[in-house]
Amino acid sequence: QVHLVESGGGRVQPGGSLRLSCTVSGSITSSTSLGWFRQPPGRIREFVAAIYWVGSQPNYRDSVKGRFTISRDDSKNTLDLQMNRLEPEDTALYYCMASRESGGNFVYRGEGTQVTVSS
Repeated sequence: QVHLVESGGGRVQPGGSLRLSCTVSGSITSSTSLGWFRQPPGRIREFVAAIYWVGSQPNYRDSVKGRFTISRDDSKNTLDLQMNRLEPEDTALYYCMASRESGGNFVYRGEGTQVTVSS
């Protein structure tokens, strides 16, 4: 079992920045996939970014490439998402998600943290 708790959401003007953090606890290893997903208003949940195992290259949704940076620190059990040059289209409920110990599909998620980009 994996427990995930997100923090760092809020309201910001277009062009601003936010940093989301996720505290991860439970059965994780260096092979556990960790990622961020989001659910915009009225839409289904979508992939944002992920690091599939320790040392692997991050993977990003096309619309956030060059603006968002994902990082994981397994010594601190944290997963962060630095979001720069935010756009109104980034408004969503952001979730931290994890796979089972050995990788595979994302099956665990936190309660989410709201990000609102508006002037």
